Amino acid sequence: MDINDVDDEEFGFSRNYFLAKESGTSGKKSGSKLFDIDLVSEEELRAAVQDLEPKHEKEVEALMNSYRSSYQEWVFELRCGFGLLMYGFGSKKMLLEDFASTALKEYSVLVVNGYLPSVNIKQVLIAVAELFWDQIEIKRKTTGSLSKVDQPFNSKSTEDMFAFLDGSPSEEHDSFVCVLIHNIDGTGLRDPETQQFLAQMASCSHIRIVASVDHVNTSLLWDKKMVHTQFNWCYHHVPTFAPYKAETMFHPLILAHSGSGQNAKTAAIVLQSLTPNAQSVFKVLAEYQMAHPDDEGMVVNNLYTICRERFLVSSQVTLNSHLTEFKDHELVKTRKHSDGQDCLYIPLTNEAIEKLLTEISQ
Repeated sequence: MDINDVDDEEFGFSRNYFLAKESGTSGKKSGSKLFDIDLVSEEELRAAVQDLEPKHEKEVEALMNSYRSSYQEWVFELRCGFGLLMYGFGSKKMLLEDFASTALKEYSVLVVNGYLPSVNIKQVLIAVAELFWDQIEIKRKTTGSLSKVDQPFNSKSTEDMFAFLDGSPSEEHDSFVCVLIHNIDGTGLRDPETQQFLAQMASCSHIRIVASVDHVNTSLLWDKKMVHTQFNWCYHHVPTFAPYKAETMFHPLILAHSGSGQNAKTAAIVLQSLTPNAQSVFKVLAEYQMAHPDDEGMVVNNLYTICRERFLVSSQVTLNSHLTEFKDHELVKTRKHSDGQDCLYIPLTNEAIEKLLTEISQ
């Protein structure tokens, strides 16, 4: 075949491709938005999820039994100083609690629900120190020795508690407290300071960490020292295929909508990602709308005047940047006032606005 014929054929394919793209509908941009979809309320969706019948029960039970046969191996790894990191599809909450209740009876166990929105990590350390103190007190009473540790731990510094948990008296060499953390990558534990605190806790000689992870980017939370020296992870792939019921209880469902409470939650998530000044500007508009429920909205110039008096914005340009952010997320909308001026309003009921202000002020 002549090379010119090949070039002509390729040119024909290319030309037909671009002609098809121009005449087709694939290039049209959809004007639909998520808010336009008539979705069910969060309560209905959660109720429907609870009513789902489990599938492949025999296979899942056989899988769980195979994990139970590894319990003694996991205990051996803990006694050797390793931490256990469980990963794989499905909730691992039931598996880890079954492991703790059956294979760790000789040791003190503290359960931390890392999937909760807020976890007081200092209280976790105090609870661990108290459990270890109780554990060594029982051993000392059997040997007749006196305690050298003074309670309470509430009044002790973090450094003192770490020093106590990192001590290694000969009679307590095999004693440790197991900290069972559901979702160590949860939103309440994900910040670098908390992860450094947990890593320092895990490096104590009398603490062992057993944790589960589910986020795809969990490994980015730790550096090489944290992984291999402090946490000293021993990885176990344990997919359970169990639903994430407890873990997702505090997260908004993406398919749930239409309720004022859910709208307030969604708006709160967006506002909490903005600057404090932007939140304050939104509060000014929200307070005005609640105080004037019959008005068509707040005139932009009036909003600028109040925000300028409260030192929330320095210029009209700054206010406009905040308003653009609000409009992009559909937190605020614009409509014409009866006198022709543009006015701003929040497309939520007063009840939802009250919930929203409560959410962002916490």
